[in-house]
Parts: sequence; C-alpha cells; structure tokens
Amino acid sequence: MLKELFSDSVILSLLLHFYLMRDRLLLFAKLFGFWMLVMSVGRICFLVYNYDLSSSLSAGEITLSLMHGLKMDLSMTGYAMALTGLLLTLSVFVPGRWIVFCINSFTLLFLVTCVVIVIIDMELYRHWGFRMNTTPLFYMGSEAIGSIDVWVATKTLVIGIILFVLLSWLYFKLITPQLKNLRATEKKVAFILLPVTVLMFLFIRGSVSVAPMNTGFVYFHKTKMYANHAAINVVWNFFKSLSRTSHIEYPENFFDKSLTEKYFNELHPKQDSGFSILNTPKPNVILIIVESFTADVVEPLGGVPDICPRFNSLCSEGILFDNFYSSGDRTDKGIVSILSGYPAQPNSSIIKYPQKSQHLPFLNRSMMALGYKTSFTYGGDADFANFRSFLTASGFGNITDTDDFDSKLNTSKWGVHDGFMLKRALQEIDTAHAPYFKVILTQSSHEPFDVPMKPLLPNTSRVNQFLNSFHYTDSCLGAFIDVLKSKEDWKNTLVLITADHGHPYPGDKPLQSKERFHIPFLMLGGALSKDSVIHTIGNQTDIANTLLAQIAKADEAFVFSNDLFNANLKEHAVFYFTDGYGFVLPDKFLVYDNIGKQFIKKENTTLPDEELSKAYQQKLYGDFNKR
Repeated sequence: MLKELFSDSVILSLLLHFYLMRDRLLLFAKLFGFWMLVMSVGRICFLVYNYDLSSSLSAGEITLSLMHGLKMDLSMTGYAMALTGLLLTLSVFVPGRWIVFCINSFTLLFLVTCVVIVIIDMELYRHWGFRMNTTPLFYMGSEAIGSIDVWVATKTLVIGIILFVLLSWLYFKLITPQLKNLRATEKKVAFILLPVTVLMFLFIRGSVSVAPMNTGFVYFHKTKMYANHAAINVVWNFFKSLSRTSHIEYPENFFDKSLTEKYFNELHPKQDSGFSILNTPKPNVILIIVESFTADVVEPLGGVPDICPRFNSLCSEGILFDNFYSSGDRTDKGIVSILSGYPAQPNSSIIKYPQKSQHLPFLNRSMMALGYKTSFTYGGDADFANFRSFLTASGFGNITDTDDFDSKLNTSKWGVHDGFMLKRALQEIDTAHAPYFKVILTQSSHEPFDVPMKPLLPNTSRVNQFLNSFHYTDSCLGAFIDVLKSKEDWKNTLVLITADHGHPYPGDKPLQSKERFHIPFLMLGGALSKDSVIHTIGNQTDIANTLLAQIAKADEAFVFSNDLFNANLKEHAVFYFTDGYGFVLPDKFLVYDNIGKQFIKKENTTLPDEELSKAYQQKLYGDFNKR
C-alpha cells in the first residue's frame, strides 16, 4: 500500500501540481513587481522633470520621498492586481487565449492611463503647486487647449511615448511569454490564488486601522511641502479624486454679490484689541480639543450633573463662554475651524483637499511668527482624514500620534486612551522651550466609548456609555490640570479648552438643532488676570483671533475669525451640516436648507437677519472656490 502511494507516478504528479501552482503564483508576483516599478518610475520622472524644485531637497529627503511613496504605490498596485488576480484565478477554470488577451488588454490600457496622468502632472505641478486630481477636467475647453505651449506639449508627449514604449517592452519581454505558456491545472489551485488576490484589498486600504489610505499617509516633512507632494502617487490621487468629486464647486450666485461684502463686513468689523485678560505678555499656550465635548455634559452650561465634575469646577476658575458653538459636526472640520479660523462647509471638508487647505491661514504659523515653539499631541492615528497633511502644512514642530506610543498602550479602536496620551503631553511640556504653543486632541470619548475605567453609570445604553466615556476623559483632564498647576510655570500658562464638535447624545438632538453644536470654551491658567462667565455668542472660528488679539493683535488673514473681546463685535455663530446651516444671533436663530432653498426654522428673525446669514454662506462659497 505504502509502496503504491509513493510510486514514481504519484510523486511526479505531486511535483507537477506544485509546479503548476508555482507557475501562476510566480506570474502573479512578477505582475505585482511590474506595477510597483511603474509607480516608482512615475515618481522618479516627476522628481527629474521638476529638477529645479527637487534641487532644494537633499539626497536623504529625496530618498525618503521615494520610500514613503511606496505606501501609496502599494495601494495603487493593489487595485491593478485585484483584477489581474481574478483573471488568473479564472484561468484555472476557463483555460484559453481569451484570459491572456484580457490581462494584456487591461495592462496596456492601464499603463497608457498611468503614463498620461504622470506626464500631465509633471507639467501642471509647476504651475498649480499640487498633484493632479480631477481639476483639469473642468478646464478642458478649447481656450485651455489653445493656451498650451507647443514645446511643452511636444516635450511631455515625447517623454510619455518613451515611458510607454520602455515599460511595454519590459512587460512583453518578462511577463507575456510566461502568460502565454500557462498550463491547465487542478481546480484546487484557485483556492490559493483567490486568497492571495483578496490580500490585495489590504494593500488598497493601506492599513488595518480606522484610517484608510489617504495622502496624509505619505507626508513626512515638517517644512518642505514639495518633499511630501513628491511622495504622493499621482495615479492614486487622480482616481481617488474621481470617487470623491475633488473639484467641488459651490454656487457663486447663492446671494447678491453686491450685498455679500457689505453684510459680511457687518459680521466681521474692524478688530479692536484694547481689552486684555492676561497678566503676562507672552504666556505659554496649551489648546486642548476634546472629542465630542457637547455642552450637555457640562453642568454650568445646563448639562447633565456629575458627568464632568473636574471640568465643572474649572469653569469657576477661568473665563467660560457659555454661548459658544462648533462650526461643523466632525473632527476634520473642527480642527480646521479652530486652527485655521475657517468654517465647515455644507458639502465638503477642506482638509480632504490639500491643494486648498495648504493655502489657509494657520494659527500655528502665526504663533511661530511670535516666537512660539509648537507641537501637536494626539493618541489616535494622525493619518486619519488627512490630519497629517493639514498639520504638516500648519508647520507644527512636532506631531505625536499613536505610532509614538508603546504598542501596549494602543488598546482602543482609535488608539491610545486620553490618560496615557495626556501623560505623554506632560512629558513633552517638561522639555518644551518657552514660550510654547501646544495643541492636544483627545479621542477616548469617541464611539465605541470603551474607556479603561469603572463606569459611573450602568453600561446599558449607548447614551450611558457615552456619558461614562466623558466621565473618564474628565478625570484625565482634571489630573492633567492638577499637574500643570503644580509647576512653577503655571503662572505663565494659558490653557484653552474646547471641543472638536458637539454630539447628539444625550437627548438624540437632531442635526439641525443648535443644541447639538453648543460646546464649551474655557480659558484658564495662571496667566489670566480675571475669571468670568461671558455670554457673548461665539464660534470655533473665533478662537484664532481671540487668542492672537491677547498676545499681539488680531490677524486679518483669518477672514472668518472675530476677537470675542472686540468692543465692536457683532455677535453671531454659524454651524454647518450636510446641505444646510444654522445661524445664531442674540435671542435669534434660523436654519436654512440648501436643497429645498428655504429657511426651515426661524426664531425671532427678520429679513435682514436672513440676508446676513446668506451673505455669510456666499462669502464662504466664494472663498472655498478660489482656495
């Protein structure tokens, strides 16, 4: 029996089976390597073509651009190999020349597409300063074609032809012969090829964390944006922009243009920085942005008692703004509103469009100009929602995220819990050179609210879980402030605490509700000369100029930001949700629906109030379009 089992014919059959399986896997690997080479060649061509810009980079920086770019190259290669892998798997069941034809056709078509995108991007970048997306599609009229320089067109076309010919020759030389010689094999080989193909979706996503592939994954340089741009895979960037409508255009005729500037200027009068709340001219500044910090968990703001006892007590020690609102409903919008004084938008998030966000004003850069050392600390993934590209463009001297912590501390879905993150922030403060500007973003109060603390309330509902997570974050925040107070430098420290956005819990507040956007804004620290509760209506966008006006003077670059201590202030707040906005004035409130083109809520408002709100949105539309 054993002799028969291990006969020569059986052994030969096993060896043949392994060879046939190996044949397809080797072909898969060659195709994978080919597409990785195509992507790398495209990046090298970009660097060489823009040699004048590349010369500003050191050899090490160029090497890092190439290496960091591999992350996005893997994602793009994953897309190509997902289809190719399926065709190779089908070849097990349906042998024949049509499989060879399909793979060759797809390869050549996609190769042509890649080359065209690469050569157009090489030239456009010199003029636009950002990697190619779908924007050029909106300028493909006869006038645009006529404006193209003949020499430039000829040069890029020749480069494209050379690239295509060389890469096609390599493909037909190294891959096509093996593809044509594919032999029939046993069906079980498909059970090896299919999982390998499915693995490509991991490369496509770029990570196993909550953050899928985005341009922030390849950003690595703190000051040279060209180095970061060179790392971007332009083919990936172009196709991604197709899926997310990268070139979003807001209407320029939403409201009378002749009245827009007049009304907007009423909302943003000339800044008057005469009122001081500080007892030191240049304090250290710590800005803490708390995840989902709705006013409904703060007792002095009418919130649920005992959820945030530490913050409740801090409210009596500083200046509390009790009529303060977030600009949007997501962290990516809140960060921009706070750090760039720029409002959320109804159908976009400007942080997702680096070609626009890099042209925003940045509070961080204004602080740097005043001599501040800056840093950003976050327990989550800085690559999420393009945070890193925005923070890098902001010029932060140091960015700490989940990768900078011991892996043992990465115990939540979103990264490192607030207690550990705030301890790290204290360590960084101990070594910071004064004056410093430190921004801290928490994350533990984000769903799924799985905090490492005994629950205050029974975890029997999502609302209770949410409240328990805030009780945890509050305790961490209180401990953080306690340590700061014990330091000698507390007398020279100003702490600002606010939220990235509000939350529907508790109470399941509807999206159009102003209560959902009502958040705390607290100023405290030894650098304050007074404490008070201020009823002035304010927005996240106002933090930038309110702070700058105290340290130096308000900055006109922050067009949408008011100094909340300005004697000429026209109190208002605007918040945006999908396809609409809310507008808050003293004792007045309205909500506008962009789809229905009507006000869906009015409280004590008049026609001039409505026009003020429309002027604000038109100003935002026009500003967003031209960024």
